[in-house]
Amino acid sequence: MAHFAKIGLNSKVIQVVSVHNNELLDADGVEQEANGINFLTNLTGWAIWKQTSYNANIRKNFASVGFKYDEDRDAFIPPKPFPSWTLVESICQWEAPVAYPNDGLMYEWNEENQQWEVVDNS
Repeated sequence: MAHFAKIGLNSKVIQVVSVHNNELLDADGVEQEANGINFLTNLTGWAIWKQTSYNANIRKNFASVGFKYDEDRDAFIPPKPFPSWTLVESICQWEAPVAYPNDGLMYEWNEENQQWEVVDNS
């Protein structure tokens, strides 16, 4: 199955759908994104679709509702979780200003203190 993101206002992903691979095949049996877009446009009447992939072979990340499609980067970018986080261009993922601890414990980000805090699971 191929997956496509429906792009709405402000380049936001508003839906992700699956399309059978056969719908993407050209006359030579090669998958073409344009064929999937044409199929979905004819089916739904919506014209702005972008293919996405679970293994991130295209467009950096698998699209999800709320992600943004960045045309300049040709990538799907998740929502920025905190104001202090920065975008890692190579993978189009957000990164905290302090590295996540690697000690086996679970943490959550505290934006006010700009640090990772242990999650109390008791």
